[in-house]
Amino acid sequence: MPEPGPLTLPAPAKLNRLLLITGRRPDGYHELQTLFQFLDHGDTLHLAPRDDGEIHLTPALPGVAPEANLILRAARALQAETGCRLGAEIHLMKRLPLGGGLGGGSSNAATALLGLDRLWGLDLDLERLATLGLGLGADVPVFVHGRAAWAEGIGERLTPVELDAPWFVVVHPGVAVSTPSVFGAAQLTRDTPPITMARALQGGASSWRNDCEATVRELYPEVARALDWLSSRAPTMLTGTGACVFARLDSEAEADRLREDASRRWQTFKARGLSRSPLHVVLGR
Repeated sequence: MPEPGPLTLPAPAKLNRLLLITGRRPDGYHELQTLFQFLDHGDTLHLAPRDDGEIHLTPALPGVAPEANLILRAARALQAETGCRLGAEIHLMKRLPLGGGLGGGSSNAATALLGLDRLWGLDLDLERLATLGLGLGADVPVFVHGRAAWAEGIGERLTPVELDAPWFVVVHPGVAVSTPSVFGAAQLTRDTPPITMARALQGGASSWRNDCEATVRELYPEVARALDWLSSRAPTMLTGTGACVFARLDSEAEADRLREDASRRWQTFKARGLSRSPLHVVLGR
């Protein structure tokens, strides 16, 4: 079999179209219920094989130490799990903002896992890759499995779902939100009654909410201003712990008009919602 050549793969963004915090565990992690949806916008990874076992990643991310970079951690975890002696040259084209709540780091890690599995000819199944990914972060498994999902626990218990595919305008208010600062805030809602997946899906967009939003508004006034401005024009939510906020539009033309207006104030992008990750489309998984 010929050795796989270089790969160019997407690392898509995600939105949380619902985020409920239903409790806090003894280990400090929070029990969540959330709906994950992918976007047709994100980062890109270029991967090429090396035969010396070295993992080289370019460029360095500002403020992220190499030992904390999820791409490098994913590659080394895959080597350790399989005993693979191959390495890789990895180049990251970064489009998603750090601290934006779009899952950029987790998506990068998942793309590295699936891409290197293909590049190195390992042929691991998605469950095994997702288990590796969970050791890197709670959001990594949903990107590994590549399906829009209802998630519970710390976000790792996944049930695939089909969601509608509206257009979104995503606004970055120009700040990076610290997830630990949000989850550690005394005022954070931690006792929302759990709901069923069926109720979440039947309730529609009008009933979806993010329990982190009030706390993020209080801690980050820039996010509050973006939420207020955007929600006066379309149904709007915070994604994850932020900082990005998103508006739901029914047509691309509406999304174009709103993005043009929002771009006078903030960094923005327009994207379509997806129930299947574009990474899995490219890899045929």
